[in-house]
Amino acid sequence: MLEIWLSLCKRSGIHEVLLNLHSHANQVRAFLDRCDIADVRIHLVEETQLLGSAGTLRANRKWVENEKYFWVFFADVLVSADLASMLRFHLTRNPLATIGVYSVPDPSRCGIVELGPDGWVRKFEEKPRRATSNLAFSGIMIGTPAMLDAIPSTTPVDLGFHLLPALVGNMLAYPLKEYVLDIGTPENYSFAQHSWPEDSNTPEIGMESSCRTFEP
Repeated sequence: MLEIWLSLCKRSGIHEVLLNLHSHANQVRAFLDRCDIADVRIHLVEETQLLGSAGTLRANRKWVENEKYFWVFFADVLVSADLASMLRFHLTRNPLATIGVYSVPDPSRCGIVELGPDGWVRKFEEKPRRATSNLAFSGIMIGTPAMLDAIPSTTPVDLGFHLLPALVGNMLAYPLKEYVLDIGTPENYSFAQHSWPEDSNTPEIGMESSCRTFEP
């Protein structure tokens, strides 16, 4: 999974990645010692106390505060996405954040998005009991320094439960048309073994990207 993500970063012109470690940190380090992803510089941060997905961003904000934008990837999502198109979409509108969304059969397990006709998010609810949409947050987003200012000061603090609902009205949703699968369940992990396309590739951005990336 990590090799897939780092290869996607390389193909998309992302040259620096901050990788957040906690569970199985030594296994991740061992993998990185034997894995050579040229042109991708990896910064490791280990949380001995979990801060939450938004707390990780807040704790490492100095790493990106001088950037116009940065990517956030959830590393347990298997994806082959055209990041170039998503980036162009974001840059034409300049919201506080842009989240990638996709259709899911089980919205009660996901962060669910309701969209206005112009692509702006008008509602975000994490794991709703009664979902009014099947559009889910993919675990791929583009953030900005201004977005970080909206993170609550509590710890732990979560993207889905705390930050993304606060960005409603200032956040865009980009529909992902490529392969997206959250492999956080045994069923989805099993499904990925035969559904992941072997020739999965991501088009290159076609320009040097100065953005940086978190992988909570």
